[in-house]
Amino acid sequence: MGEAGLREQALLDAIPDGVVVADEAGFVVRMNHAACGLLGIADGIGKHLADVVALQDRGGNEWFTCADPYDGHETRTGLTEQAWFLSDGTELLVTARIVRDGPRCPVRSVVVSLRSARARARLDRERSDLVATVAHELRSPLTGVKGFVATLLSKWDKLNDDQKKLMLETVNSDADRLTRLIAELLDVARIDTGRLSLYPRPLDFVEAVDRVLASVRAATGREIAFQVRGELPRVTADPDKFAQVVTNLVDNAVRHGEGRVLLTAEPIVDGAPYTGVLMHVDDEGDGINPAIRSRVFTKFWKHGTRGGSGLGMYIVHGLLKAHGGGVEIDDAPAGGARITIMWPEHDGRPR
Repeated sequence: MGEAGLREQALLDAIPDGVVVADEAGFVVRMNHAACGLLGIADGIGKHLADVVALQDRGGNEWFTCADPYDGHETRTGLTEQAWFLSDGTELLVTARIVRDGPRCPVRSVVVSLRSARARARLDRERSDLVATVAHELRSPLTGVKGFVATLLSKWDKLNDDQKKLMLETVNSDADRLTRLIAELLDVARIDTGRLSLYPRPLDFVEAVDRVLASVRAATGREIAFQVRGELPRVTADPDKFAQVVTNLVDNAVRHGEGRVLLTAEPIVDGAPYTGVLMHVDDEGDGINPAIRSRVFTKFWKHGTRGGSGLGMYIVHGLLKAHGGGVEIDDAPAGGARITIMWPEHDGRPR
């Protein structure tokens, strides 16, 4: 193999997917290390393509026979990706490029691309988990709504006003829960696809936090304290997204902690990457083991057995990152977990 051939082979070996190149007669002239590993062979150079890419479908049909890359339609230039199997049952995703000098010209070469199907299988499992989790989260409030509405319809004349009011309040609460879950799912989709719309403007940090806490305190009997250390600069934030971040943090602390929830805010000191506000949210629960802290900001992460959709912290991380800020997890001084957020004073969105 000449110097040019060695360079070509080195380039092929640098490709993460398997590549097998066959000449006009169907004999393999090039293949990279990835292809050898996926196909379980030491070398296929000089062998026929049918013997090298020895794959079958679930019915036992051979890939080469079904694909028919040399004797198929004269205008074909490629094969769509399909799943095929090795003799040991390993699934590979296979596609091919049929090279011709022009329409209806003979096949000059065939380039086969191979990759493991493990990533696709993992994605399929994740999608199944997503569907199952969403179905479960939607079913619970819907069951309540359905039950109470059915009772009201069938026993309206037998129920007094207080009973009707209680049932309607419960239905309203469950409807709010469904609305929040759908909003969270939409935010997750926007974060995942990079389509999150932000409308940041200068915001008084203390006033914005106080507004959120007033709403949260009305829905819980737990003590929630907010302490400010020093003079805080105004931050640049989308007001709705800011409120969502603080609400999710406090709700998480209330759900997983015991006793008081303490928020402390202070200006970010000189020497940091940017100026802004540093805020800790401390609970008095069991804390979060350092070994699993990296999973806290993943979708549908749940700690313990206490409710929630498992999306709150993922959204917190996504919204802070979108604003150019950050979030960290540590141990609270009094025990429990500490979630620390850094919110920039100026527009910190990535350019």
